Amino acid sequence: MKRWGILIIIFSIVLASCGKEKDSSASNKQFPNETVEIVAPASPGGGWDTTARAVQKIMIDEHLTKQNVNVINKPGGGGEVGWQYLKSRSPNTIAINSSLLLSNHELGLSDLSTDDFTPIAILATEWISLTASNHSNLNSGKEVMEKLKDDPESLTIGVAPGLGNNDHLAFVQAAKEYGVDVDKIDFLVYKSGGDLQTSLLGGHVDVASTAVSEVKEQHQTGKLKMLAVTSDKPVEGIKDVPTWKEQGVDVVFPHWRGVMGPKDMSPEQIAYWDKTMQDVVKSDRWQEIRKNNDWENFYKDSEESEKFLKEQRKKYKKLVKDSGLK
Repeated sequence: MKRWGILIIIFSIVLASCGKEKDSSASNKQFPNETVEIVAPASPGGGWDTTARAVQKIMIDEHLTKQNVNVINKPGGGGEVGWQYLKSRSPNTIAINSSLLLSNHELGLSDLSTDDFTPIAILATEWISLTASNHSNLNSGKEVMEKLKDDPESLTIGVAPGLGNNDHLAFVQAAKEYGVDVDKIDFLVYKSGGDLQTSLLGGHVDVASTAVSEVKEQHQTGKLKMLAVTSDKPVEGIKDVPTWKEQGVDVVFPHWRGVMGPKDMSPEQIAYWDKTMQDVVKSDRWQEIRKNNDWENFYKDSEESEKFLKEQRKKYKKLVKDSGLK
């Protein structure tokens, strides 16, 4: 009887153990397996924050996860603080990124690079405009480049909030492509886009390189003149503005936003986020937010994002060198 009792106990333990292993295996397959965090590497209200909160709302409304979804704001260092935070987190956390990850690294402002993270998606892009003051009598991007080619110091070029950002580098690429001596260009740096617009409206700066959304309304009402855009085709709402390519300058420059995760995510985890981001950009809510913010569809999945970022790294390496900042 004792032997039978012992055997029954052993058998019960084995069964319990198998059950736990099955439970454990099942739980490991459920991903995300804890609260989802979406890191906005900036204060509330900006483009990164808007993107993060849009993704959060769509994930909740479309039931793309059973977990809670929180937006975590980590401002500082042009994205550095938020991206360092992501580096230490689990694959349940993703962060909004942009080309600042690339330019910060090339400028020596950060040791972080795309190698430190897992690309998940490129979601959308803004385009960058060259816009003139009505006081300048300039009528095209090509005319600006002609003047600068003859005399690089003949015009003042406004950018904000600093050199090395997309607005600055987009202009550098166009000028370099046209044969302008970029080192001699007179750039005026403003603290904010608002300050730059005020100066442009007052004629204190000849032209400004800035996001289309920042000057679109003033162009439409005739207060400013948009001379060129960095898109590959005319932009909805301002189709009267020619692209750089249409003016003979071979430049297409997207100001993209995407999402990335920590390094060494498993194929299953990448697949989850890949499918989730596809569902996000297909949603009516995302399309509404995108149009309201003058973002254009620029979706790339995880595999496409990895290739795209490799190309972008080469591009930014050259652009920073051409700008004279490194």
